[in-house]
Amino acid sequence: MRKIISGFSKLTKKEKINWLIKNYFHNQTETLKIITQYWNTDAALQQLHDDFTENTISNFYMPFGIAPNFIINNKDYVVPMVIEESSVVAAASLVAKFWSTRGGFKTTVIGTTKIGHVHFMYAGDQLTLKDYFNKNKAELFQATASITKNMEKRGGGILAIELVDKTDVLSNYYQLEVTFETKDSMGANFINSCLEAIAKKFEKEDIEIVMSILSNYVPECLVRAEVSCKVEELGGQNPQKFAEKFCQAVQIASVEPYRAVTHNKGIMNGIDAVVLATGNDFRAVEAGAHAYASRSGQYRSLSHCEIKDGIFRFWIELPLALGTVGGLTALHPMAKLSLEMLQKPSATSLMQIMAAAGLAQNFAALRALTTKGIQQGHMKMHLQNILHQFQLNDQEKQLVTAYFENKTVTHSAVVDKINALRK
Repeated sequence: MRKIISGFSKLTKKEKINWLIKNYFHNQTETLKIITQYWNTDAALQQLHDDFTENTISNFYMPFGIAPNFIINNKDYVVPMVIEESSVVAAASLVAKFWSTRGGFKTTVIGTTKIGHVHFMYAGDQLTLKDYFNKNKAELFQATASITKNMEKRGGGILAIELVDKTDVLSNYYQLEVTFETKDSMGANFINSCLEAIAKKFEKEDIEIVMSILSNYVPECLVRAEVSCKVEELGGQNPQKFAEKFCQAVQIASVEPYRAVTHNKGIMNGIDAVVLATGNDFRAVEAGAHAYASRSGQYRSLSHCEIKDGIFRFWIELPLALGTVGGLTALHPMAKLSLEMLQKPSATSLMQIMAAAGLAQNFAALRALTTKGIQQGHMKMHLQNILHQFQLNDQEKQLVTAYFENKTVTHSAVVDKINALRK
C-alpha cells in the first residue's frame, strides 16, 4: 500500500513527525527521542531554523571548526569551517601556519560580474528581431527601474543587455544575456526579478519566452589566490625534489580528468566549508567551479604550479559568486558569527578568503600525496570516528590511540584491537 499523503505541509510539526514515525520507523520511541534531542531549547531560535525550509522536523548538526593562522594580503584571519570530514580543518590550519612564515597568501579579485538569461524562441526573420531589440533596449532597462533602484545606490545594477543568437545549436533559440553587478549581495533573487521584468517587456506574439533565470556559471566573477617562496624554503630533506613532484602532481590533474575531479574535490573541501559557515550557497559555488574547470572542453585542475628561477609558485583561479548581506547570511546566527570572525568582509574580501582556504586545502593534499601518502594523516583523524562508533570509554580511547601512534590505521585493525581489549 502506497504511503501518499495530501496536505502534508499544512500539518503541525508534531503531526508530521507522528506520521513519519508511524509509517517509516520500527522503533518509534527511539526515533522520536533522536529527532527531538536535536531541537534547540530556545523556542524562538528553533522556530527561526524551522522557517529556513519546508517540512522541518529537526536540526542536522555539522561541526563548526576554525582554522587559525591564515595571513591573506598581510592581514590575519581565523577562518570558520563547517564540514564533517575529519582532516580538512586540521590540514587547512597546518598549511596556513606553514605559509604564514613565507609571506602568506596573496589574493586578487579579477572580476565581479554575474550573468542571467531570458531564453526565448523566435521563428521569424533575424534582422527583424535585431531591429526590435535595438529599438526597445532602453525600455528593457526601464522595465527594471523599480527593482534596480536600491542596488544602483550601492554601485550595482544592470551593466548590459545583449541579444544572443543560439540558432546554430538549437533551432529558433535566442537569448537576452544580461550582465549584473550585485556588490555585497549574491543577488540571485535580484537577478531573477530583473530578468522576469525584462522578459515581460520583451515578449510579443512571435516571441515565446521559455524561461528567465540567472546562471550559476560566473566566469567573469573571478578570484585568484597564490603562495610562493624560494624552493629551499619549502623545507624537508630535499626541497627541490619535493617541489618537482608537487608540480608534477598538479600537471597530472591538468591532463587527467579522473585525477582532476578528486583534485578539485579537495579544493572544494576547503571552499565549501567556508561557504557553509557563512550561509552562502555551496551548490551554486560547486556548479560554477566545476563548469569553469571544464571551460577548455576538458575537465582540468583549478590550481596551477610552476618552478621558475628557483621560486616555487602555486596558485588557484576560480569563480566565486558570494554574498555577505541578505539571505541566510543575515538570518542564521552562526553565519553572522562567522562573518564577524572574518572581520565583516565585503563580498570581494570573502571571495579572497575562500580562495585562500581552497588553495591551502589543495596544498595539504598534494603535499601528503607526494610524500607520505594521503591515508596516514587521514586515517589518524578518522580513528576518532571509529572509536566513537564503538562507544569506547576514555581509558580505552587512550590505549587504542597510543597503540596506533606508529601503526597504519585501518577500520579492521582498529576493530581487532578493540575486541582484544574487551576480551
